[in-house]
Parts: sequence; structure tokens; C-alpha cells
Amino acid sequence: MDNQTEQLTAEKVTNDKPIKVKIRLDFKGTGKPGRFLFGGKSQEKGAEDAREQQVALFRNVPMQGVYIEDIDISVDVFTVFDDVSSTEIAYAPVILTIQTDTLEDVIQFITRTEFRKIEIIEPRNFSLSKHNTEKLFFKINQQLKSHIDNLERKYLK
Repeated sequence: MDNQTEQLTAEKVTNDKPIKVKIRLDFKGTGKPGRFLFGGKSQEKGAEDAREQQVALFRNVPMQGVYIEDIDISVDVFTVFDDVSSTEIAYAPVILTIQTDTLEDVIQFITRTEFRKIEIIEPRNFSLSKHNTEKLFFKINQQLKSHIDNLERKYLK
């Protein structure tokens, strides 16, 4: 196949061939100190719990225009040292393989704070018209504003 036959327009991507991507999300763990000598939860356990909760949502809550093909939780929990807080922070990765009809449907995943990496599997090449590029940028802006609003409500009560 040459590049011309493999290159798809945005209209063909949205109408004929779905977009298939792998997205990695790393869920942060929060440990809870125990009362007296028992009852605490480690950061690793907190990260695993956060991952399990989100995976349950991905499996059970349908998203319009998004088909989740695979949810990979086989990647081990890892910890990194945070220079700001001078503590170890645990993360539990999830790799989602999803199919969407449009690029706009992918935005809800890449605007999350847990987002780390994306790999576009199909199509190998595509192009966007001016109108579709504008629509994509507008949707990204909407999602970012929504995310910022949610964070402000959560932390600036």
C-alpha cells in the first residue's frame, strides 16, 4: 500500500474506519495512616484501590462513541520520589485499548490528570480538514475548561 491509499481524510475516519488507540493512565495512590497500631493503608494499596475503582467505571459505565476493547492492569504499581513533598508516591498504571469514531472522543482520556501516554494503532495516517481541526481544538478547549472547573470545585470549596 502506498501513502496515498493509506492516508485517510477526517471524513473517512469518522464515517468508515474507527480510530484505535492505546492510552496509559497512572492512578495515584494515597495512603491513610492507621489509628494506633493497625488499620492503615499503604500508598501502593491506595493506588491499587484507585485503579480498581476506575477500571470498574470503565467496564460498567458506557461512553458514547467509545468502545473499550481491552483493559490491561498487569503493569505493576511503582513508586517515585516527589521532590516537592519529599515523599514517595505510588502509581498504578492502566492501559486502555479503545476504538472511537472520531478524534474528539479520545480527548476525554487525554485531558485527565492520570494521562501518561497514547499510541495510535489505526489508522496509520490520516489528515484533517480545516473545519475538523477547528472542531478538534474547540473540543480540547471545552474538556480542559471542564477539568479545571472540576478541580477548582474540588480544591477551592
